[in-house]
Amino acid sequence: MSTRLGELVERLGGRLIGNADIEVVGIAPLSDADASHITFLSNPKFRTQAAQTRAAALILSAADDEVVDATYSGARIVVSNPYAYFAHAAQFFAALTARAAPTGIHPTAAVDSQAQVAASASVGSHVTIEAGAIVEDDCVIGAGSFIGADARVGSGTRFHPRVTFLAGCKIGKRGIIHSGAVIGADGFGFANEGGVWIKIPQTGAVKIGDDVEIGANTSIDRGALADTVIDDGVKLDNQIQIGHNCHIGAHTAMAGCVGVAGSAIIGKHCTFGGAAMVLGHLTIADNVHISSGSMVSRSIHEKGQYTGFYPLAKNADWEKSAVIVRNLPAMREKIRTLEKTIKSLGDNESEEPHE
Repeated sequence: MSTRLGELVERLGGRLIGNADIEVVGIAPLSDADASHITFLSNPKFRTQAAQTRAAALILSAADDEVVDATYSGARIVVSNPYAYFAHAAQFFAALTARAAPTGIHPTAAVDSQAQVAASASVGSHVTIEAGAIVEDDCVIGAGSFIGADARVGSGTRFHPRVTFLAGCKIGKRGIIHSGAVIGADGFGFANEGGVWIKIPQTGAVKIGDDVEIGANTSIDRGALADTVIDDGVKLDNQIQIGHNCHIGAHTAMAGCVGVAGSAIIGKHCTFGGAAMVLGHLTIADNVHISSGSMVSRSIHEKGQYTGFYPLAKNADWEKSAVIVRNLPAMREKIRTLEKTIKSLGDNESEEPHE
């Protein structure tokens, strides 16, 4: 199903330069797009590739338009944030071909008589919903999912197949949880007594706000006493671990394999690159951005970009650098001794009588 460029711009905004009657069927990358697609340029590094794209139209910023204008012959949609515009356009095209969600409760779903499932909710096969759980309007609960006792799923939220949402956990409106995610498993809480680990009961829950998306095989542990909290608009990628009693601030985003240890408090509008790690009981301010692979070992109280890894090098070079780093304390002491010696020599010269 196609749409006119003019219709797309009327719906999403932007300044169209070129033929409004061009029909396009979707969005494609710069290198793959043809005359039936629109594409986008959000990184100036790809200006040359954008100028050579065969796409019918190009979404780009005003600054990029000034550069690309001379070489690209297609239509252009000039906007302030091309990447966000791409996201909205992608949603529009996806909606054109999306299948309607199934309705009703599948006969193989196990729904406890004390659970409350809205008539407009769609429950797939082999779903278990325990006593006291509430599934609100327009939810979709995928095949093989589990919703524990007294849990609550807000309206318009979608569980993909095989989501585990354990007792007492709550998620707000319009959430998306992908397959394999486990929400509300016990946190890692043990006390050592004479070399033996004594389990600490995890009696809190997980409270998730509105418009949150949780990736496949991500785990969010329930709190030990208080709740683990995920605020509105948080986006978590696949295979992320959030420990017990953490608090993730609104609109923070984490890429795959991030690990956050228990009781960490993370602010709003933060970003974490893939495989970043956060130690427990730390506090991270709003608008902090952690580079991929970084280890956050102390609290961060000022916004900004933080990086905590050593640059990649050949192994032999890395080993030499590691030796230097290991010897830095001794080198510092030698430098201090030399500074004292130089200062002493300078003082002696200044005390000598002049003829």
